[in-house]
Amino acid sequence: MTTASELPHGSRSAVLRVAAVIAETPDTCSLVFDVPDELSAKFAYQPGQFLTLRIPSELTGSVARCYSLASSPFTDDRPKVTVKRTVDGYGSNWLCDNVKAGDQLEVLPPSGVFTPKDLDADLLLFGAGSGITPVMSILKSALARGNGRIVLVYANRDAESVIFATELRELADKNPQRLTVIHWLEPLQGLPTADGLATLVTPYTDFEAFMCGPKPFMDRVHDALSRLGVPRARTHAEIFNSLAGDPFTDAEPVEVSEQDAAEAATVEVELDGEVHELKWPRKQTLVDIMLAKGIDVPYSCQEGECGSCACTVLEGKVEMDNSEILDPEDIENGYILGCQAHPVTDRLRIQF
Repeated sequence: MTTASELPHGSRSAVLRVAAVIAETPDTCSLVFDVPDELSAKFAYQPGQFLTLRIPSELTGSVARCYSLASSPFTDDRPKVTVKRTVDGYGSNWLCDNVKAGDQLEVLPPSGVFTPKDLDADLLLFGAGSGITPVMSILKSALARGNGRIVLVYANRDAESVIFATELRELADKNPQRLTVIHWLEPLQGLPTADGLATLVTPYTDFEAFMCGPKPFMDRVHDALSRLGVPRARTHAEIFNSLAGDPFTDAEPVEVSEQDAAEAATVEVELDGEVHELKWPRKQTLVDIMLAKGIDVPYSCQEGECGSCACTVLEGKVEMDNSEILDPEDIENGYILGCQAHPVTDRLRIQF
């Protein structure tokens, strides 16, 4: 367990105190963190983002795991992540078995791009199991700061597995004109099907769609929305993979030979409203060159597994070492992973 005297393992992370541990269901708990005033800007977050936690391990020293924020930056005083046990899941079981209020954990700042650009939009939300976590953050934020309609389809293996059941019921009661919650329970309806989901959401095909859950569930949601003609640009999916590396240690600077520097591409990168023109050596990734220039690029794992560094190619072409978390349609629409991308063309424009 992290103690108060321990320092973070890298320049980006911080050690946070666990303010509370909340039992949500028999196999799910939430961790609420205290964020000191001096770290409030660093840990400010957008609805739907996640935190990466460093979890001690006797075998490897530590493992890194990403957990979505279920809290809303507009309605909750403290950030809260929700963790559901998975079979043979070391990180989730360790957290649920060991963490108590007052303990401290090392945490990376919020990351992720699973967040609405417009909270006033009409939202069609899909969650399955613990996939409700980032969806809940979006739902509460849109109710608090937006004025659109919100429809949630939430699938679970049984009623006992419904995370945030009481909170969802209370939110629906308080916002009957704006929020519709549709539960899909396996004992009553069986496993979700594309046909069944399409029938449920036919009236909402002009809404912006967000989904999170196991891959088979999201495949069926994608299928249902595709059948209904919902454009891919209006569907957003959140996928988490276990991280194999250690994102808590600072990345080593990459040495560039004279020849690599001479053959470098030129890239214009737009981030947070600023445009940076950079030389991009072919053997380096986009995240590498931005970090080398001191630019606060969003990233977490640098392994192509979390999607934090997703961005869009507006001009030019790249190749990626690992792009498995991106759907073919995403790649077709210009989405890339900055931590896996290398330039192919001599000139590029990229937008975060």
